[in-house]
Amino acid sequence: MNRSLRLLSAAAAASAVALALTACSGSPAPTSSTGGGDDLAGQTITIYNAQHEELTKSWTDAFTKATGIKVQVRNGDDTEMSQQLIQEGDRSPADVFLTENSPSMSAVEKAGLFTSPGDEALKNVPTEYRPSSGKWVGIAARSTVFAYNTSKLTEAQLPKSLMDLADPSWKGRWAASPSGADFQAIVSALVQLKGADAAEEWLKAMKTNSVAYKGNSTAMKAVNAGEIDGAVIYHYYWFGDQAETGENSKNVQLHYFKNQDPGAFVSVSGGGVLKSSKHQAAAQKFLAFVTGSEGQKILQTGTSFEYPVGSGVAANPKLVPLKDLQAPTIDPATLNSKQVTDLMTQAGLL
Repeated sequence: MNRSLRLLSAAAAASAVALALTACSGSPAPTSSTGGGDDLAGQTITIYNAQHEELTKSWTDAFTKATGIKVQVRNGDDTEMSQQLIQEGDRSPADVFLTENSPSMSAVEKAGLFTSPGDEALKNVPTEYRPSSGKWVGIAARSTVFAYNTSKLTEAQLPKSLMDLADPSWKGRWAASPSGADFQAIVSALVQLKGADAAEEWLKAMKTNSVAYKGNSTAMKAVNAGEIDGAVIYHYYWFGDQAETGENSKNVQLHYFKNQDPGAFVSVSGGGVLKSSKHQAAAQKFLAFVTGSEGQKILQTGTSFEYPVGSGVAANPKLVPLKDLQAPTIDPATLNSKQVTDLMTQAGLL
């Protein structure tokens, strides 16, 4: 009996020693695949990027410096990247998706591929620059403008509304880049504001009246050269050229439609975290950084000339303030790229 008690006592003592050694060893507890706290510094996230490459590089370099989280970037355009994500589904290696325009974000959202962008990112961005669904968040914005040749048009001759460009008097006098995601986002806003029937009629008139160019920069160059009176583009093409040599915009000025007109549409660039991401916490931290003060100041002081939308950061002082654009109110979640491409195909523009 005494021998049994001595054996039990020895076993208990050994067990206590083992527990004490384990407690003192500092061995980390197992962590989830998304990590947490300082564990994130050792992770690498993959971004499918449809934003400007130079802007995204500025964001990722600053983010890695601030957090120790590394970033791999795969570049493409809005439609290409969104379609790739949809095809890959839950097998995608992407952690984050960044776009120039919101319809591609909506396409990925409708496929059920996003998780939350994170509470911090959502808090950083006002409701008008993120979808009501909360499945992704605005990271930047760009304004629709009518770029016009000052030797061909006076201010009094400018269209009062985007809808005016459907009038026969504008035949052969204005341009756009209908195959680009930029212009298709503008048409998507037109559908939301005026309805599909009105948009279809406007697109038919556009087929007759407009001249198609490949890319907004090319359309602006054509305006500058006097090939065409004006073009529907985004504002930052003009500001970017002016900041360099100005050789492709010296004869061009920008007309802002304002008055909640479809031509005053402000397109929201988006950022989302993939539901399939194995590094969701790090991915959400990236969006919190981009929408935070430091990330938005990169927009304010950089060469992209896009609008900051988060953390109360003001735009580059050369830009018309966002509040003065009098843009129409549109929920970015409602913009539909497929409906637009169907309508534009029917009109013979694609």
